[in-house]
Amino acid sequence: MSVLGTGQRLRCDFSVAEALGQLLIWLVLTLITFGLALFVLPYYFLKAPINKTYVLDANGVATARLSVEVGFADILGHAIIWLVLTILTLGLAYFVYWQSVVKRLMNATVTVPL
Repeated sequence: MSVLGTGQRLRCDFSVAEALGQLLIWLVLTLITFGLALFVLPYYFLKAPINKTYVLDANGVATARLSVEVGFADILGHAIIWLVLTILTLGLAYFVYWQSVVKRLMNATVTVPL
């Protein structure tokens, strides 16, 4: 069963300029925190495009938008666990962490009617 109805599709309005701005901010944060910001980066890096995604009807009219509802406390708790796992596995767990973040964000995504 499809989440989207017949003829519905998704459109993401996340621009290259927004991506570059986000990249610059996270580069600075990574340097300032000596790399610790990299453990919350996946949440915000992936959350931004999802929040700029709209559900279109068969005529191409936006009917709803996607919204990720995850708080900083949830992010921090999850990031700390994965920080410890990453240290214990000498960095290898970080690659699995990204997939874990995607799963958590998708499970926390809701549609908001326009």
